[in-house]
Amino acid sequence: MAAATERIPVLVTPDQKAKISKKAKAANLTVGEFVRRAAEAYQPDDDDDVLERLIEQIKNTAAKASKALDAILAFVAESEKRIEQMEAAHPRKRAI
Repeated sequence: MAAATERIPVLVTPDQKAKISKKAKAANLTVGEFVRRAAEAYQPDDDDDVLERLIEQIKNTAAKASKALDAILAFVAESEKRIEQMEAAHPRKRAI
């Protein structure tokens, strides 16, 4: 392994530093070696991208469904008005 000659400044909170130091000590590694190994082992998870796209698709679908329901409710309301007008124009004869 080549000698480390480059620096990557990373700011962490005191709590994060304590956790990283504790994990490095438990692994019997220096903090630098622990962080290097963790960075090398890290593989971004495609699941996050898939979930974000799925959430966006659900939001879009819900918005379309809401608009469709609003349109249907408006149509039903207009139909009810037309029916009331027709009934008013042609009242039923009541049986005696």
